[in-house]
Amino acid sequence: MKQFSIPTIYRSQLISSIKKNRREADKQKKDFTPSILDFGVFEIYLARHFGFCYGVENAIEIAFKTVEENPDKRIFLLSEMIHNPFVNDDLTQRGVQFLMDTHGNQLIPFESLTAEDIVMIPAFGTTIPIENTLKSIGIQIEKYNTTCPFVEKVWNRAEQIAEKGYSIVVHGKPSHEETKATFSHSQSHTPTLVLNDMAEAIMLGEFILGIKNETEFYTYFNGRMSEEFDLNRDLAKFGVVNQTTMLATDTQEIADYLKSIMVKKYNLGDAEIATRFADTRDTLCYATNDNQTAVRNLLHHKADLAIVIGGRKSSNSSHLVELCEHELPTYFIQSEEDLLSDQDVKGYNWKTKQEYIQHNYLPQTGKTRILITSGASCPDAIVEAVIEKISTFFKGAKPMNEVKSAWN
Repeated sequence: MKQFSIPTIYRSQLISSIKKNRREADKQKKDFTPSILDFGVFEIYLARHFGFCYGVENAIEIAFKTVEENPDKRIFLLSEMIHNPFVNDDLTQRGVQFLMDTHGNQLIPFESLTAEDIVMIPAFGTTIPIENTLKSIGIQIEKYNTTCPFVEKVWNRAEQIAEKGYSIVVHGKPSHEETKATFSHSQSHTPTLVLNDMAEAIMLGEFILGIKNETEFYTYFNGRMSEEFDLNRDLAKFGVVNQTTMLATDTQEIADYLKSIMVKKYNLGDAEIATRFADTRDTLCYATNDNQTAVRNLLHHKADLAIVIGGRKSSNSSHLVELCEHELPTYFIQSEEDLLSDQDVKGYNWKTKQEYIQHNYLPQTGKTRILITSGASCPDAIVEAVIEKISTFFKGAKPMNEVKSAWN
């Protein structure tokens, strides 16, 4: 896989050594067991796959290179490039300005832009109307487009099945930038609808089967379907694609469920399923799959708590938290600064969007075992900083240098 040039401040000698050793020992990526960092009085079980993915490193490389090569130009990002506050802060400190917030609210009017300005498209991509607005100003968005290739893969797959007469159902968070972008690109080719979760998939199935009143369909999905979307016409033949950071298992369960609905409605045999339902399993992001599979394997190991490191707005990070918290106490933190002491941690509830302080989060007796992973937009340097700070909370723990040497 391509190696990207990203700022060294995001790299970690320890994490780089661990990942390098694991890659060399497992070239086929079939071993999802965690890496164990033994500090003597406590252990850290580090997920096999975590941290920056291909799309994030690609976006960071383009963004910082753009800043470096254009010192005399105004440089803008449509919105946060990725959902990590530290990376976004680094860019703003270098003079990059955001045109919109993550909810699509305008911070700087498009009318104030000129053809001489640089506008970077974030890793989530953007909608076709916004692309056209920028192009009409004369801005060359293609040159500074950091859209993740795997997001574009979803768009391309949607276009391919649209050409065969399928409509599209997008599994994603309706307010997320990536889902908005995928919806926009998909609806330019075929009728498209967005659903959020399995509960909505079940509801959609009831509409398809005629169990629920058709009028309720248009009310419930208002604002989440393309213009003139017709329940009976446009859900007679469709495929499911996803926001790449959703739980891959959730997307597959939703697709399998809706396929069963189509089989039931049209009494389809195995050879006939494709006439009504498209196979789109190839749109699931490899990094999302790897990170989530690694966490599932991580959870096979007995531990006292889990720590997930990532930005508060990071969808993929929140899903890693979701997996962990079913099994043991889990703390969603942004950096080592949220580890307030050996007694208190500042966590984040991804459901309520509220911060909280948890007291006595570290066991006081016995050998403590901590599971750690991080989201796809979290720098490895932050993961190392978290590990190092945890090591200061345990008397008699092996020093970091000794633990690092085991991986060199």
